Amino acid sequence: MRITIFRRLMADEFGSLRAETLSKDHVLSSLGGRTVDEALAAGVPAKEIWHEVCEAFDVPAERR
Repeated sequence: MRITIFRRLMADEFGSLRAETLSKDHVLSSLGGRTVDEALAAGVPAKEIWHEVCEAFDVPAERR
């Protein structure tokens, strides 16, 4: 998954402002105690990050 697609999915699901805030501030233990932005910078695949975000925020299966 490309990062641009990942960012679009985040904005579609959470709204642009909340997606941006979530990406830089919300620490996910499933990403090694990193935020979305930190995980992306560390090279974690965007698809894996999207999966973890969906799990953490109970995104319905049809929108995953």
